[in-house]
Amino acid sequence: MVDPEVHERITARRAELDELEEQLVKQLSEVRAERDGLALAVGVWQRMSEQLADERATAGSPVVQVAGRAVRLVPDRASGVAESALPADYQRILAAVR
Repeated sequence: MVDPEVHERITARRAELDELEEQLVKQLSEVRAERDGLALAVGVWQRMSEQLADERATAGSPVVQVAGRAVRLVPDRASGVAESALPADYQRILAAVR
């Protein structure tokens, strides 16, 4: 038969290990959730980066809708481009400034 004192120590140690196991399971769950969140964030970031690169490659400068019309926020710049290549609104602004 097992000595009552030894049995008590074994029971106490088992309780400590059970508590430690619960803490580790909780911590592992939190780590996995954070890791999954980071993986999701990386995926979103990659898709956004690809989308922005595609938009920049196809559109040059950003185009927005103003009063139902597509307007470039910033015209494309290149050396040797005549004013006539600018959108009409930008040509009017240049004329007003002159």
